[in-house]
Amino acid sequence: MNKKVMVLGGGIAGLSAALELSKKNIQVELVEKTCFLGGKSIGFTCKATDKCQQCGACVVEEVLRDVVEQPNINVHLRTEMEQVVKNGRFKVKLKKSNSIPKENQILTGFSKYNSPYKVVIGNVQGSEDAVSIDRLGTEGELDVDALIIATGFTPFDPTARATYGYKRWGNVITALELENTLRTEVKAIKPSDGQRAKKIGFIQCVGSRSQTFNSVWCSEVCCPYALRMASMIKHKYPDTEIWIFFIDIQNVGKEYSSFLEQIKSDIKLVTATPIDIFPAQDNKVKVAYEDDIEDRRKLEEFDLVVLSVGIMPNKDNKELSKIINIDLSEHGFFSDIDPLRPSLTSREGIFLAGTTTGPKDILSTISHAKGAVCETLTYLGGKK
Repeated sequence: MNKKVMVLGGGIAGLSAALELSKKNIQVELVEKTCFLGGKSIGFTCKATDKCQQCGACVVEEVLRDVVEQPNINVHLRTEMEQVVKNGRFKVKLKKSNSIPKENQILTGFSKYNSPYKVVIGNVQGSEDAVSIDRLGTEGELDVDALIIATGFTPFDPTARATYGYKRWGNVITALELENTLRTEVKAIKPSDGQRAKKIGFIQCVGSRSQTFNSVWCSEVCCPYALRMASMIKHKYPDTEIWIFFIDIQNVGKEYSSFLEQIKSDIKLVTATPIDIFPAQDNKVKVAYEDDIEDRRKLEEFDLVVLSVGIMPNKDNKELSKIINIDLSEHGFFSDIDPLRPSLTSREGIFLAGTTTGPKDILSTISHAKGAVCETLTYLGGKK
C-alpha cells in the first residue's frame, strides 16, 4: 500500500508501532518531542539476577535498534504537532519543540542507537562530538493517511508529597532515577556522596491509589519494578539491607508466587504507608511509619529512600486533545471507545497506543501498540 502514517511519540509504544508499520511497507513519520528516541523506558535497567526477570528493559533497546535501521521510518526529533486538519487525508502542521531546557548543557542519550547520542544546548566546552540542538526539529506540513498517538505518560511529581522531602533531602530519589543510575552504574548510589547505599527503603504507591491527588488507580508497574530492582541489587550486593513499604503487592508476572517467596527471604516487606521522611546524621534519612501489627509509630534509618512514583496522564494531554479533537477520560488519559478494541478513538483514522489510555508495563505497551497497528492497517485497507 502506498500509504503514510504519522506516529506521535518516540517511546516504546511509538517505536513498536513504527516498526510494525514499516514491516508492512508503510512509510512512517515518527515525531518525538525530545531530542532522543526511547522515551522513559530506554533509561530502565535490565533486572536479571541469575536468570531473566521478564522486565522488558532489553526489549526497548532491541526495538530502538531495529527502528533506526529501517529506511522507511523518517524520524523528527524535538518536534511537536501544532495542528491537524482532515480532508480525506490528514494535514499535520509541525513545529519545533520549545520544551527543551535553555541553559548551556550537553544532553546524553541512554542508548548507543540514539542518533544523535549527544545534543549540546548553548556553548559548552568539550562538545565537539555533540550535535547542536538548533539542527533538530521539523517545521511545516505533512500529509498522512492515519495517525497513531503514542505520547506516553508523566511520572507523578513527588514534591507534591511534601512530607517525603523529595528535592529537599539529598538521599531521597524516585525509582525512575534509580533505574537510570543502575543502568549506568550497576549499583545504588547515594547522591550525597556517590557511595553505594547499603541500606535502602522503597516506598510504594507514591501518587497512585490516592484520593488526595485524584489518582485512585493502581499504576500496575510500581510493584514489579521495585521488587525486581530490589532483587537485582540484593543479588549483586548481598550485604545490602532492603525494606519495602507497601499497601499490598501487585502481581509481578507468571512466576509471582515463587518470586515473592524468594523476595521474602531476602527483603523486609512492611505493610505500612510511611508518614514522614526527614534527615538524620551522616546524610542518612529516617522514615516514620505506623506499625499496623504493633499499632504504634516507628522510625527506621536508611542510606537511601526510593519513591516508587506512579503513572499519571501526560501533562500535554489537554492541549493535544484539543488539537486532535479527541476527549479525555475523567482521569485525564485518552478515552478509547470500545473496550474490546482499545486503540479506537472517536475520530476515524486516529488510533491510540500504550500508556496514552492508562497504566501499562513495557510488554503490555508493546502489545497495545501492535493492536493499534492492526486497526490502522484495517482502516488503510478500507480507505478509498
